[in-house]
This record gives sequence, structure tokens and C-alpha cells, in this order.
Amino acid sequence: MNKIEFFRHNVGNEEIDSVVETLRGIFLTTGPKTRLFEEKFAQYLGAEYCLGTTSCTISLFLALKALGIGEGDEVLVPSMTFISTANAVVQCGATPIFVDSEPKTGNIDAAKVATAITGRTKAIIPVHLYGQMADMKAINEIAARHNLAIVEDCAHTIEGSRDGIVPGQLSDAACFSFYATKNITSGEGGAIVTNDKDLAEKIQILRLHGMSKSAADRYTAKYQHWDMAELGWKANMSDIQAALLLHQLERIDERLARKEAICQRYQAAFSEAGIEFPIVLDNTKHSRHLFTIWAPRGKRDDMLGLLQDNGIGVAVNFRAVHGLTYYAARPECSPHPLPVAEEIGDRTITIPMYVRLTDQEVEQVITAVISAYNRLN
Repeated sequence: MNKIEFFRHNVGNEEIDSVVETLRGIFLTTGPKTRLFEEKFAQYLGAEYCLGTTSCTISLFLALKALGIGEGDEVLVPSMTFISTANAVVQCGATPIFVDSEPKTGNIDAAKVATAITGRTKAIIPVHLYGQMADMKAINEIAARHNLAIVEDCAHTIEGSRDGIVPGQLSDAACFSFYATKNITSGEGGAIVTNDKDLAEKIQILRLHGMSKSAADRYTAKYQHWDMAELGWKANMSDIQAALLLHQLERIDERLARKEAICQRYQAAFSEAGIEFPIVLDNTKHSRHLFTIWAPRGKRDDMLGLLQDNGIGVAVNFRAVHGLTYYAARPECSPHPLPVAEEIGDRTITIPMYVRLTDQEVEQVITAVISAYNRLN
């Protein structure tokens, strides 16, 4: 039996050569490669500013801090997400308020966002789940009506759009992940994109200890003294990470085409077999970060086991965050019922979907999924 890994990265010789070139150069930390990546990433998204970081998690935290989010504030977040979305809010001293999902997509439900706002609400963090964008037009209208900040969690999307809107277009800041399994990767890494010059400048200082000048600023010309005007953190992208990312960014749309083809095959096969999965909405370009299916109710863990027994790598993205031990002990984070997030979180399974997956492997995954589903349903 041929085992199909849950994920295999697509780092190639160009990326390796770029890293070697960087290792033989002067700057390993934030330097010319990072600056070049920031420029090209902002250009790809049509944004004014990009700041490379060490993760999407720290990006969310820095964006919230730069926006003044802190103790006593509430930030609306989806429960159907990775824990880092809510954790970044807690790390700021604020309270995450979980909001339920759209039944068909799993994305945060804009109608539920509107009803979750209180006098303490200061921001919304929409997550573009699996690569399909949340309803940014509706969320932006709600935020404008209530004078709320928006920080997008774009850990799952770079290439996506919805109703003509792209990541970062209707928010104060958009935060990205370059973790090992993402559409472009540096192993670990992240970025913040914004069109707000003042916010970009503040984040630039916060991501490097609060220092007024980076190493490149200090050492590429005559030495310049730096100052520390406020407390910051250590979260700056390195040139090694940027070297890995630059060539992947050039091929991101080409690679998306292959992933789209795999997803179209999955959708056709599973629809015919009666297996449910999140739909792709009209007027949407999906980034195809993950492909998930919904197992028979009460049988998700059994289905995980059957798939693994048949050599299929699987994951769960995600169990509803409000039900995890830490947040379950904080009922103030879940003042409203969250039945859709709970339903999806109890049924969801992520199956292999990546560029290096062959057509033969795709068919093997389909056969195993349908067999396991029929056995349990």
C-alpha cells in the first residue's frame, strides 16, 4: 500500500540556491532580501506597506498592539479557526469573543458579528478559512458603523478574493503565515500588510524591540545610533526566510492552478458520493490552502482511523476553539451559542491536497475516503 503523506512541501532548487547565496553574503537577519520580499509581497496584494515577521501569530499580536488593543477591550473572532487567532487577543490583555460560522463555508458569520458587538468591542478578526475569504464587504460595513478596527487573519489565503476584494483591501492590517504547510513557506514566518503609513511605522518599531533603527539601517552606511522610544518585541523576518519565499511568490498562481485542479476532482467525486464539504461561493477565488470534508455525525474519529489504516495522511482543521480546555474555562469568551462551529468542529477532516500530489494519489485518496464514509454512514 502506497502511503500518501498529509503534506509534502514544494521547495525546489531555486529556493535552495537563493538560501545558499544568502548564507554566503553579509546579511542573515533582516536585510536586502527581506526588503525585496516585502516590496514584492505588497505589490502582489496591491498594498502600500508590508512588514516581514516570524509568524502570523506574532503578526496578529503586533497589529492589535499597534492599534491600541488592550485590557478591558473585546475582539470578535471566529471559533472555527486555529487557536492563535484568539491567543493573540489574550496576549494583548483583551478578551476574545467567539462568533459562530456560516454553515456552508465555515467562515465567520457576518450577521452574528453584528449581534456580538458590545460597548467594549474594539476590533474584529475575520479568518479566511481554508483559503476562502470571509465576507469582507459586510464586515467592513459593520466595523465602519461601530468604529471598529479590522485585522484580517490571512494565514490561509494570499491569492484569494471575494466580490472583487483581496486580502488587506478593507482592513487596517492583514496578517499572513508562511508556516511549513502554507501556499508559500519559509518553514516559519509571517507578514503584516497595511495601507496605513502610521500603522506600518509603528509596527516596524514594535517588531524589533522598540528600536528606532534595524541592523541594516545601522551598518549599511556610517554607523548611526538607535533609540528605544517604546517597548517592543523580537519578531523581524530574516533574509534566510525571505530567500526561501521570493521564488515561491513568483510561482504562486501557477501552483494554485494545480491545487484547484485537485480540488475540482475531489468536489466532483465527493458530490457524487454524497459526502459533504465546505462550498466555494460564487464571485470567489479560493486560495486552496486546505481541503476538508465532513464525516458522518458522531463518526469523525472512526473515519480518521480508517483513512490512516489505508495509508492516507489526515488532520483536523479545526475543533471549535471555544470548546478547548483553556477557553472552556473562560465562559466570558462565549456569551452566545456557537452551534455551527461545534458541528463543523466535530465532523471536519482535512485530506491531502498539495502541488506534488499525483493524479494517481488523488484517486487513491478519493477511493479511501468514499470507502471509509460508506462504511460508517
